[in-house]
Amino acid sequence: MNEIDIPDLWQSLTDQWVWAKAYLAQPWTFYQIGIIAVCFIAGRVIGGRVEPRLENWARSIKGAPGVLRVIVAVMRRTNWIIFLLLLGVARTVALEMTWPSRTYLLTLALALGFAWLTISVSSRIIHNRTIARLIALAVFTYAALGILDLREETALFLDRAALQVGDLRISALFVLRTVVITAVFLWLANLLGNFFDSRIQSIDDLSPSFRVLAGKVAKISLIGIAILIALSSTGIDLTALTVFSGAVGVGLGFGLQKVVSNFISGVIILVDRSIKPGDTIALGDTFGWIRELRARFVSVITRDGREFLIPNEDFITQQVVNWSFSDKLVRLDVDFGVSYDSDPHEVTKLAIEAATSVNRVLSTRPPVCWMTEFGASSLDFKLRFWITDPQAGLTNVRGQVLIALWDVFKENGVKIPFPHREILMRTPVEVVSRDAPEAD
Repeated sequence: MNEIDIPDLWQSLTDQWVWAKAYLAQPWTFYQIGIIAVCFIAGRVIGGRVEPRLENWARSIKGAPGVLRVIVAVMRRTNWIIFLLLLGVARTVALEMTWPSRTYLLTLALALGFAWLTISVSSRIIHNRTIARLIALAVFTYAALGILDLREETALFLDRAALQVGDLRISALFVLRTVVITAVFLWLANLLGNFFDSRIQSIDDLSPSFRVLAGKVAKISLIGIAILIALSSTGIDLTALTVFSGAVGVGLGFGLQKVVSNFISGVIILVDRSIKPGDTIALGDTFGWIRELRARFVSVITRDGREFLIPNEDFITQQVVNWSFSDKLVRLDVDFGVSYDSDPHEVTKLAIEAATSVNRVLSTRPPVCWMTEFGASSLDFKLRFWITDPQAGLTNVRGQVLIALWDVFKENGVKIPFPHREILMRTPVEVVSRDAPEAD
């Protein structure tokens, strides 16, 4: 570890403070303040007229909520954007007409305005408050170092804090630069991935499974490209990552077996299209419809509102009942019995009429009713009907059909029996009253 010369950094700060007090007494200081004020007022006036039109245009964008959030957050700072543009032009003109030292306040205001704009926009588009505060702090620190003309000293300070590992020199500046560049590229890749995914999901000609697969491939590809570009831009030799990739492969083989298994299972599910969003499935004791397919799990919502996150591997290794794999037609059975006094031909007609009266029962596939058995105390029947919306529930439609059967049987005098039990006493039993006198 190299030595770090901290007194040099402190001396630079002291010199900057002495120079600042002398600079404030110069006439050009007040000229710059006037230029800044004029640019600010012009930015407010122009932005007040342009911002409503730009925001209305931005809100017309459909299918990309992430991009819309960024655009709206920027458009609401139109006055600051115009102010910074005007201030940048004024600074460029001033540099052509006078000494660079006489544009220091313009440079200062431009840097502070850019820092505030970045902080303000990031705080709106980033949901995680901790990350938003870190970004705001980093941008403000960078701007402050530029204002104080301490970026070179700070860069040297961070570069001296280095660790030599063989032929590789790892400094604090290198680590910081790598983290920042990689984070920016990953954020851009995620933003573009969400945009492409929303566009793919809006194409109705593609199957739901293929839309999910294409969206995930686009996101993963963009993230991989972003990582490679970020590492290359920081000066890392990508051929040196072969050892790292081998170590990652060993780690995947031992510690991440389930993660990789679920990921591969998810890809297989998307390719063979065995399940897709909207399907009604039954897996073990879980019955519901699929809300979303993820890289590691499948989100299944049940009728009681609970959401089960089932690993993809379970859909490969276990038996899955997909009620809507080839079509959404589902046949349901309702068993019932009537008394022996009833006419079975009439009961069959009434049962079909009752089932047809229920809205969810298909009329294109008419219900059927068959007598199945001469029961112990009733004539037993089986009523069969079809529905196309199993995700709306099975128990409720059975209950509606049973209520309809009850109403039509009651209206037509068909009785539904209940079991009777008769007890035959073959051995005489003498009943003795408690009040009778005992025999001597």
